[in-house]
Amino acid sequence: MRLQGDIMLINFHRFAVLGFAGSLLVAAACGFAATGCSGQENTKAPPPGKVIQDQIAQAKDGATPKSTSAATKDSPALLTADELKDGWISLFDGETLFGWKPHSKADWKVHNGAIVVAGGEKGLLCTHVQFSDFELKVDFRAALGTNSGVFLRTSPVVGMEDVTTKCYELNIAPPDNPFPTGGFVGRKKGVEVPDSREWQSFHVTLVGGQAKVELNGKTVLEYTDEKPIGRGYIGLQYREGQVEFKNIKLKPLGLTPLNNGKDLAGWKDTEGSKSKFVAENGEINVKDGRGSLESEAKFGDFVLQWECISHAKELNSGIFFRCIPGEITNGYECQIHNGYKDGDRSKPKDFGTGGIYRRIAARKVMADDLVWFNQTLVADGANIECWVNGYPVTAWTDERKPNNNPREGLRVEAGTLQLQGHDPTTNLSFRNLQAVELAK
Repeated sequence: MRLQGDIMLINFHRFAVLGFAGSLLVAAACGFAATGCSGQENTKAPPPGKVIQDQIAQAKDGATPKSTSAATKDSPALLTADELKDGWISLFDGETLFGWKPHSKADWKVHNGAIVVAGGEKGLLCTHVQFSDFELKVDFRAALGTNSGVFLRTSPVVGMEDVTTKCYELNIAPPDNPFPTGGFVGRKKGVEVPDSREWQSFHVTLVGGQAKVELNGKTVLEYTDEKPIGRGYIGLQYREGQVEFKNIKLKPLGLTPLNNGKDLAGWKDTEGSKSKFVAENGEINVKDGRGSLESEAKFGDFVLQWECISHAKELNSGIFFRCIPGEITNGYECQIHNGYKDGDRSKPKDFGTGGIYRRIAARKVMADDLVWFNQTLVADGANIECWVNGYPVTAWTDERKPNNNPREGLRVEAGTLQLQGHDPTTNLSFRNLQAVELAK
């Protein structure tokens, strides 16, 4: 189905579909006296591959994480350890609609670990940030007569005329629909499958203009778009009948390694930095401070993933992004600080790992010191989201007026990345740093 002009859905062949998913954005950086926002130039993203499997292989070859903590002892286990190593994040925490935004007055709610909708105005529930190339997994269950779906690379509001040009609708609909479950509405009908009222699973791979859809482990659709959509939100649709979604997971594809594991090629000390950076054993270690190590590459709208370990309790560091080149830590900070108050992980100290320092605190501390942990950061215009160990901890929109200096206002220009040395106690290591610029 699809959405009409102002947030209403249009009846396309009576059964069409709208669809799913969202993204949370977050990052981790340091708790350092002078932090700010900054901008990065767009670097050239890897060209879309001719074959989906080739791109998946490239993404895996670029990321070889070692053992990492899958979750803290009292955190929800949204992903397996293997999924974390492979770069997956969870778009749904199983408890709240954090990181999602409704674009109609449907009765979206969370019940028994699933996102459920059964009535209200037709429309989409979308992620906070946009994505380009990815794998997506989502479980769904539809009541009899349901016509719903998952939208890929979509705008929040989509008209009937947009379905073949401005989004991909992965339909959830009965067998008598022109595009039953597993097909792309208005584009290609999938392999016919039996109707079901039980939980089912989509696994979608979308790289450039190539899409592959698996339903319950069986390939039901392969589709090539000669004029592919560059990026967009993931949206869950309400149109007709009750539908439930859970286990919504995404793996960004096409990321390129930023550290070679042997030396500091591609990085340089910022002028006046007092930190000590050493590359060995596949890692970049930082001690002392104040200072930073700056990337030669610049990024504007991007996905960044890395692993980090704090070698002592409650150390302070972070990754700065969209930095003004050559200026120490003059960018947005994705904080790294695993301390929390009163034994309560929902009370982070100093904004918490994954918080955007001086802007918004992480809603929960999801990492521990002395153990490797994963972080994913997505910067999409003014929208920023961060995941720690695959869990969405920050989803923030910079609503300040545009300004070249990120300490003073919104900066969306491309800028460098910087690893921070915060103070004389600093002793942290980073590995498997990898990034990709979002498509236009």
